[in-house]
Formats: sequence, C-alpha cells, structure tokens
Amino acid sequence: MTTTNRILLVDGMALLFRAFYATAMSNYYMINSKGTPTNAVYGMMKHLFRAIDTYQPTHVVCCWDMGSKTFRNDLYPEYKANRGGPPEELIPQFDLAKEVVASLDIPNIGQVGYEADDCMGTLSRVYSEHSQVFLLTGDQDLLQLLRPNVSVVLLQKGYGNYAEFHEDSFLEEKGITPAQMIDLKALMGDTSDNYPGVKGIGEKTALKLLLQYETIEGILENIEALTKGQKTKIEQNLDMLHLSRKLAAIHCEADVDCSLDDALFYIDDGKMKAKFEELEFKNWEKNIVGV
Repeated sequence: MTTTNRILLVDGMALLFRAFYATAMSNYYMINSKGTPTNAVYGMMKHLFRAIDTYQPTHVVCCWDMGSKTFRNDLYPEYKANRGGPPEELIPQFDLAKEVVASLDIPNIGQVGYEADDCMGTLSRVYSEHSQVFLLTGDQDLLQLLRPNVSVVLLQKGYGNYAEFHEDSFLEEKGITPAQMIDLKALMGDTSDNYPGVKGIGEKTALKLLLQYETIEGILENIEALTKGQKTKIEQNLDMLHLSRKLAAIHCEADVDCSLDDALFYIDDGKMKAKFEELEFKNWEKNIVGV
C-alpha cells in the first residue's frame, strides 16, 4: 500500500537524555543568563531537525514519559529501580524541552502510568493503517513494534546517524521476528530495566530456544526436551518468566490520541526564532536548523 503521509514519532526522553550526556561529560551545560542549563534541549533540537531533514515527515509527534512510575512498577516494584534520579542540571530541561517542542507546533503526547514507548506503540498502530510511520528513538525495545508501514530509526553516535530497521529485513538481520523480541527479553531479562528474566539464561541460549520452539509457550510445551540445566532454570523461575514478558511487552492500548490535523508538520519561523532566542541558543540557524 502506498501512502503519502510520513509520520515521525519521536521518543522525547531518549533524545533529551542522549543530548544531555553528550555534553555533560565535559561539564558543558550551556547555562544562559537566567541561570538555566539548556544543553539537553539544544542537542535534542539538533537531533530532531536532522531527523526531519533525513525523513522529510509530513507529520511529527513527540512522546514522553509522564513521571517515573508506571503500571510496570505496580507489577514489579523493582522495575527500573536501579536508575538514580536525573542530574540536577537536567531537571529544569524536561519542561523546557516540551515548551520548545510546542513552540514548533509539534504535539507533546504522554499518559500518566505509561512510558513513551507505550504511547509510540499505540499511535503507530493507528497511524500505520494509512501512513508510513518512523519511530525515532535510542531504545532497541521499540524493535518489537516493527510491522508493515512501521520502521524503527535508532539514533547512533553523533547527529544524523541512524540504524534503520524494517519488518521485512528484520528477520534476516536478527534471526527472529519483531514479536519474538518480547519473549527474548522475557527469557534473558533486561539489566537496564532491572528485571531478571530466567536467572542463568543469557541471550545466546534464549535465541537458540526461540529459534527451535518459537515462543515461550512452545518452550514450555517441550520442556522435557531441554537440557537438565535449562529445564531446572526455567522451572525455578517460571513466575518471573511470565512477569518479565509482561514488563517487556510495549502496551499498544494506552489512552492517547493525536489527530493527523494536530500532527501536521509546519513550523512558524517567527515562533521558533522567538523561543530559540529567548533561551539564548547560540548559532541556532546554522547548528540546529541548518540554514
């Protein structure tokens, strides 16, 4: 199906954090005359405009986490508990980033209790019925969302560098389907999100089992055929295996909505200039917008 709409769904948090740490490592926070650090927002805008230049979207939506607690914390209180609070120089930039995005007439979307991933998953399901969708993120978890008309664009080092994934080529590249990514994470766990999966089963074994039995159900149905070690590990961690799968799956039924009219990409140069200059962004014409 050919479509004319090209919708860029942006993981706001992923861009903001990446931009912050790229300069914070050298203590460069770009503090303006009001005493507000702006390095993360400035870098986020560079990432955003590079992606817009590359993918030429007709529509853009920016999705956000809304607070640190989600339904996954209700399921498993240790979820992401390994992460410290954000650095103090980043805290004022969360609201600032949303202000700047709004000044570009790009909708900010989020739902309390859900992650940006869930919002991106929900919107991509709706939009992909009639449009080409690009998910811009730094998070490989979104690869499970690949389907016809949905591509995942992973940020690489620097600006304007991407690893792009499509449903039809994903199997060749990774050896498993996008849907199997959920079961892979359920088996091996995720140290970044702080859930263990099946203790003692790593990526290599998890991949091998999924290639042979396709799903967690397939593995459990054939548990007697596994090695003694694999069988024991899975049986001892069965509850955690099922829980980890719930944590790994992106929830594509979040209560978010954004019409195509609202997402239509059109920048009011005057509003953008006023916001960038209010924040004292230096050389923004050249470094951000690229004119």
